[in-house]
Amino acid sequence: MNIKEIKEMVNLMNENGLMELEIEKDGMRIRLKKTPSGLETFSGPVVMERERFAEDAAKQTKETVKEQNSKAIEIKSPMVGTFYRAPSPESAPYVEIGQNVEPGQVVCIIEAMKLMNEIKAEVKGKILEILVDNAEPIEFGQPIFLIEPL
Repeated sequence: MNIKEIKEMVNLMNENGLMELEIEKDGMRIRLKKTPSGLETFSGPVVMERERFAEDAAKQTKETVKEQNSKAIEIKSPMVGTFYRAPSPESAPYVEIGQNVEPGQVVCIIEAMKLMNEIKAEVKGKILEILVDNAEPIEFGQPIFLIEPL
């Protein structure tokens, strides 16, 4: 596939209001997916291998961090909803990695049924890791932060 064919696929998606398109041709597979931030492209086995390697590396890194911080406390989601790091898209996040938090300090918002629920830290500590991406759906009991108690 060449750039012209890919551009034609993007135009096809735009003209027909498609959010995702996957095509396999001559042993090459390409998958185009629109996200709120723009257009992502995925193609062929090489990219899949890179993704698999990146996933394995991320998993090993998370396991190492958890082992090193066995004293770390997880802040878990008390509900099903959508995780937000900031009160609005233009605002700064409530907390960042490395930041100290106090009990009762808001660390994020979970939107559930159009209600914004503030999630607060229960212990004094330092944010070691943010386990969920902004605007990502989350489940009840899903870990969202790792905190090192101080």
